[in-house]
Amino acid sequence: MSDIKITPEAAIMRLPYQDWSTTSPSSIDAVAALEQGKVLFFPHLAFNLTDTEKTLLTPELADPKRKNISYQPKLQKLTGVAVEKQREAIQKLLAHHHRACQELVTSVLPEYRHTLHTPTNSLRLHPISAWKACNSWRKDDTRLHVDAFPSRPNYGERILRIFTNINPHGENRLWRVGEPFPELAQRFLPRLGRYSPLISWVQDKVGITKTRRSHYDHLMLQMHDAMKADMEYQNNGPQQAIEFPPGSSWICFSDQTPHAAMSGQFMLEQTFLLPVKAMKTPQNSPLKVLEAMLHKPLI
Repeated sequence: MSDIKITPEAAIMRLPYQDWSTTSPSSIDAVAALEQGKVLFFPHLAFNLTDTEKTLLTPELADPKRKNISYQPKLQKLTGVAVEKQREAIQKLLAHHHRACQELVTSVLPEYRHTLHTPTNSLRLHPISAWKACNSWRKDDTRLHVDAFPSRPNYGERILRIFTNINPHGENRLWRVGEPFPELAQRFLPRLGRYSPLISWVQDKVGITKTRRSHYDHLMLQMHDAMKADMEYQNNGPQQAIEFPPGSSWICFSDQTPHAAMSGQFMLEQTFLLPVKAMKTPQNSPLKVLEAMLHKPLI
């Protein structure tokens, strides 16, 4: 495999937004670019922290066994906090970021505003290097991968993520972004193991998964692992490095866009799910791409 680069123009669309709730119309079709697998990059869209919120940027507040502190705004549920006296302040910060992300969706991705669901906000406090050092290769997010949920099958729904670098020390967050999903699927699909409805049923019954894993979920999880296990692909596969400085934000469909987080610390992340039928171009979804390649339904 040759050392192939993805051009920045192919991987990224830069957007000039500086306000999470801007009402200024844009001629840029952000939804089309996003559904093609591009990263929407907002170099000047900062999430400004109060002085009190800045005191929360310390890894000691997070459970060392968890990648992040997680907040489900619909359920008012906060998990992963190691210092109980800071629980209320952390929840307020994540609720604030969730509201800002809702406003950004209305501004930039208005087609999705009524169909995005199951929001989860995360505060990532650990440096990427520390998380990598104490986890298995499957959890090593410095390796190119597409996102898939091992225990929570999502039956083809899209994983939309909004990221913000809130590092107070000027440290960029460095990513690698890989090839378009159809090319990725062509490369890895022949390597993936067969789907077993029986095994899926057993995993559900014994509590390994929260619901039965569909053929689609099986393939995506296998692809996630196959990508991370292939060091030749990691080193020499098609990819482009991107730096996200403090005070910037970015959006991608993380189930579609191959990505790897190489370095950085302190980030806010908002996750939504989106039904495939709510897309402008459902044929670009991983579900429809894989179904077209295999000539059969996968859910």
